[in-house]
Amino acid sequence: MSPLPGQRPTVTAGQPPLNDQARQLLAAVEDAMRTPTSYRTDDPTVPSWADGPQIGTAPAVAQPGRPAMSQRAVDLNTTLLSASVAIAAMGGAVAVVCWASRLANPVVIGWICACFVGVPAAVALPVLALKGLMKSARDVVEAAPAEVHHHYSGPVHQDQRNVHNTNRGFGRSNTSI
Repeated sequence: MSPLPGQRPTVTAGQPPLNDQARQLLAAVEDAMRTPTSYRTDDPTVPSWADGPQIGTAPAVAQPGRPAMSQRAVDLNTTLLSASVAIAAMGGAVAVVCWASRLANPVVIGWICACFVGVPAAVALPVLALKGLMKSARDVVEAAPAEVHHHYSGPVHQDQRNVHNTNRGFGRSNTSI
């Protein structure tokens, strides 16, 4: 068997002679096997895993894979996927029944499939709009200051001698006290 270009012939009988480079490699391997692979320090100034995670100033790095979602997002995603499977199954079943009964009319099948998709969407859009309106109205009511009621017993007098302002429209004008 002839050696390949750049390949040196090897000695097959007995132990091959070691050259200087092979001896250095063998010495490095033996030295690496004697070197410990772990180190324990009892110095309290050196942070360790027991101290918890070390937080630095490096910015966060985007992790591969799907991003984490809240439970609400998972629930909505599941609802949307199951509704789309149900809609596709109903539309397919109606199309198969029409085709099997020889009443298959492409226009009718198109209208049936469009109704299974279009009607829920047409109903859902106003409902979602009303939901958003109600949520924003609730947020406005929650952000409004609480009503304050004063109850007095006896005569009440309001002194308005030092009030010299005129309120007109949306802004104040000519305000002086």
